[in-house]
Amino acid sequence: MNNKLSFSSYAAIGVMLFALFFGAGNLIFPAQLGQNAGTNFWPAVIGFLITGVGLPLLGIIAMSFSGSANLQELASRVHPVYAVFFTSLLYLTIGPFFASPRTGTVAFEVGISPFISESSQQIGLFIFTLLFFAVVLLFSLKPARLVDNVGKFLAPGLVILLAVLLVTVIVNPMGAVESPQEAYQSGAFITGFLEGYNTMDALASLVFGIIVINAIRSMGVTSTTGILRTTIKAGSIAILLLGTIYVGIAYLGATSTQIFGIFETGGPVLSSAASHYFGTFGSILLAVAITLACLTTAIGLTTANAEYFHTLFPKISYEKLVIFFATITFVIANFGLANIIAFSVPVLMFLYPLAIVLMLLTFLSPLFNHSRMVYSSTIAVTFLISIFDGLKSLAQSLGMENFSWIQPVLAFYEQTLPLYDQGLGWLLPAIVVIFVTGVISRFQKTAAVHAS
Repeated sequence: MNNKLSFSSYAAIGVMLFALFFGAGNLIFPAQLGQNAGTNFWPAVIGFLITGVGLPLLGIIAMSFSGSANLQELASRVHPVYAVFFTSLLYLTIGPFFASPRTGTVAFEVGISPFISESSQQIGLFIFTLLFFAVVLLFSLKPARLVDNVGKFLAPGLVILLAVLLVTVIVNPMGAVESPQEAYQSGAFITGFLEGYNTMDALASLVFGIIVINAIRSMGVTSTTGILRTTIKAGSIAILLLGTIYVGIAYLGATSTQIFGIFETGGPVLSSAASHYFGTFGSILLAVAITLACLTTAIGLTTANAEYFHTLFPKISYEKLVIFFATITFVIANFGLANIIAFSVPVLMFLYPLAIVLMLLTFLSPLFNHSRMVYSSTIAVTFLISIFDGLKSLAQSLGMENFSWIQPVLAFYEQTLPLYDQGLGWLLPAIVVIFVTGVISRFQKTAAVHAS
C-alpha cells in the first residue's frame, strides 16, 4: 500500500534534499562563474546548471530506480572490488579531501578574511580552522539531534538572507556586466558545464539518494513506482531552489566586477556584495549564517565518512575515524581555498565521468538484463579516458604541462575522440560500448534460452 502524499509532504522532502545539497560550493562557484563569464553569462550558466543541478537530480533518481541499498551495492554491478574503490574515493572526495576542508575555508573567506590584514591571513586561517574543526570533531563524536535541528532552521534562514541580497542586486545592480575572461570567451557553455563539477553535488547525490528514499518510505510510500515518482517530484523542488539561487548568485558575480574587479575565488564576492549593500552589519550577518551552515555541512560529511569506513574496517572504532578525518580535514583546509579548488579539479575530472556513466547504466540496465559485462566494459573504457583527463588536469595544476609519459596517450585521444578537447572525450566511447555489449548480452541470453 502507498499513502497518497500531499504537496506539503513533497515540499518537505524537497527542502530536506535542498538542505543536504546546499553547502560551501553552492555559494562560491556560481559567484566565480558570474565574474569570469561576464557577457557570456547565459551559455555559461546553462552549462553550469546541467552539471550542478541536472546531474544531482539524475543521481537521486538513479538510486531510487536501481533499488540498491547503497552506492557500494549499486557499484558492485561493475565488480565488488571496483565498488569499494569507487565508493571510498567518492566519500573521501566529498569529505576530508576536498568538500569538508572547503567548508572551513569558505567560512573564513566570507566571515573573517575581510576584517583582517593581508599579512595576517595565514595565521588567521590557521586559528579559525582550528576552532572550526574542533567544533566539528566535538559534534561528530556524539552526533546529536541538535545539529539536525539547527540545520532545519539554518538553511531557510540563509536562503532568506540570500534572497534579500539577490533581489537587491536585481533591483539595483552594482555595475555593468563586463567582457568575459579568457576561459569564457569561446566555449562558455562547456566551461560552465565543467565548472559545475566543482559543486560535487552529482557525487553527493549517489550518497544522499538513500536518505531521500528512507524519508519517502517513512511517509508510507513503499512500492518501487511510488518511491520513484515521489523522488522525481521532491527532487524537482530541490533543484528548482538550487537552480534559482545559482542563477542569482552568478548574476551577482557578473555585476560585481566593475567595482570590485576579479577575485581569485568566489568567497569574497558574496562578502563584498553584502558590505556594498548593507554595510558591516550585513557582512557580519551573512558571515555568521554561512559559517553555521558550513559547520553543519562539515559535521554531516565527517560523520558520514566515519560511518562508511567503520563498515569497511570494523576493527577501527567510529571515534578513532572521526578524530582521523577531522585532523586530515583541518590540515588540508590550511592550504587555502584556491589550492583546495585547484587540486580537487583533477580528481573531479576523473570521478565525474565514472559517476555519470554509472547513472546512465542504471537507467539502461533493464534493456541489457543487468549484465555485468556491459557494466564492467563501459566503466573500464570510461576509466581509461577519465584517468588521463585527471592526470592532464593535475599537470596543469602543478604548472607541469609537459608530463612526457602521458603525452602520447593525450595526443592519441585528441586525434581520435570527439569532444575530447571539451573534456567530454569519454562520452561517445561509453555510449558505443553500452550499445555493442548490450546487444551481445541480449544475444547471449537469447542463445542460452534456446539451448535450454
